[in-house]
Amino acid sequence: MTNHYYQHPIALLHYYKFGKGPKAMLCFHGYGMHGKQFKLLEEQLGSDYTFYGFDLFFHKETKLKQQDLASIKQGITKVQLAKLFTDFCDEQQIHKFSILSYSMGSHYAATIVEEAPERILEFIAAAPSSFKPGWLVIFLSRKKLGNKLLEKLALSDKGMHQLLKFIKSLKVIDQKIYEILYQEIATYELRFSFYACLTYLKHLKMNHDKLVQNLNQHQIKSIFIFGARDKNYSVKIAEATLKRIHLAKQEILDANHELVNAEFPHHLKKLLHDN
Repeated sequence: MTNHYYQHPIALLHYYKFGKGPKAMLCFHGYGMHGKQFKLLEEQLGSDYTFYGFDLFFHKETKLKQQDLASIKQGITKVQLAKLFTDFCDEQQIHKFSILSYSMGSHYAATIVEEAPERILEFIAAAPSSFKPGWLVIFLSRKKLGNKLLEKLALSDKGMHQLLKFIKSLKVIDQKIYEILYQEIATYELRFSFYACLTYLKHLKMNHDKLVQNLNQHQIKSIFIFGARDKNYSVKIAEATLKRIHLAKQEILDANHELVNAEFPHHLKKLLHDN
């Protein structure tokens, strides 16, 4: 595995490259993770794919060119985001590529399907929160009052922890998600990244009709993976949409939200190679 940087007007994009296969796969990790999240796929699928695992915005080494508060509040549009990654592929001389995403990363992946479907061979989404982020995420990211509240809490030492406990008491999140998020707001820097991540991506609202239309029109093979014990992003959030996708496979694993584990490569390889 090697790590690299890609200079773009929007961001200095940091990514890891692993695998030596003829097909390219762009990988979009979950919140609080990094571009190495899918490294465990190399043993099973590295002869079929060359993987590009990106550090997403406000994670690890990727940095926006304009990272001031005003730019974060303005957010990135779908067209801008898709162009960032198609520009990257153009530089790498990658004409067609597959996409793999997990949880938060599915917002990036779905956007590229909406804006650049002609470039995509396969679309794989695990625990795709983009289908239904939840009312609280929508309130904190897209609603003016909610986002202002989030901004104030992010700058407070105790406010974000109190909010998290309150959300858990309402059963909006389960214990596992609570533990993950608690670790991600331990410091001011982490709290600001949490605020910035929700705020900057606010325009990436999935257009279900456009997603379905593009997947079908371009005959993109699609795989959707869910955890049977994932209380926040179960298969129920996507059932209605998946029924409309012609080349879609659906898999429900015996897992909670943390799907990208030691068993994941085996399941994904089987799904990719089954006709």
